[in-house]
Amino acid sequence: MHQQQLLETIISPDGQVFAGAAIAINPEKVMAARHDPKVAAMLSQAELRYADGIGVVMLMRRRLKQPVQRIPGCELWQSLMLRCAAYQVPVYLVGARSEVLAQTKVKLVHQGVPVVGATDGYFNDEQQLLAEIRQSGAKVIPVAMGSPRQEQLIARLRQQLPDCFFMGVGGSFDVFTGQVKRAPALWCRLHLEWLYRLLSQPSRIGRQGRLVQYLWLAIWERI
Repeated sequence: MHQQQLLETIISPDGQVFAGAAIAINPEKVMAARHDPKVAAMLSQAELRYADGIGVVMLMRRRLKQPVQRIPGCELWQSLMLRCAAYQVPVYLVGARSEVLAQTKVKLVHQGVPVVGATDGYFNDEQQLLAEIRQSGAKVIPVAMGSPRQEQLIARLRQQLPDCFFMGVGGSFDVFTGQVKRAPALWCRLHLEWLYRLLSQPSRIGRQGRLVQYLWLAIWERI
């Protein structure tokens, strides 16, 4: 599925919002799912899954023998927000630090997005969050809390809000507000965003080790 097809599935041309959840699939989540049945269940339960990670794209192309488009989650989310603005679909933001969340809200409202509420990622009362989302009338709920915490929260919320669309967006709010710099275009075209992030944040070395494991298993067709 291409990005535009995915966007039109989430918010149809007549403005109807898809009820369910979308999850980005990358090597890190694939490896987590191999070791944690709960993570595997969350990934399988999502109605919409898209390849965000060149390792997943390459494996799918080889297995399916057909073109597969990589869809970066931060780009999909930003395009979805513009679509929400165009169709005036109410949005409730969840996650990130309070200052980043506030900047995200201001910037989205400036773009015409009807942001009807926001709660940072350090809330203590999930029932209050649920009540606020329900009262706000939101239909699209991006959750920026990192994986698998955001997927776990989405799984719980969607049971109570079955008519809403949920999307785990990781660090997209930070990128959107300039708190985290995305890899330059050349690095993106060469599919080296993972290396850029590692060089920028050496603390990610443990997470990148899973990428090496993933590639090894993919080469030997064990995943």
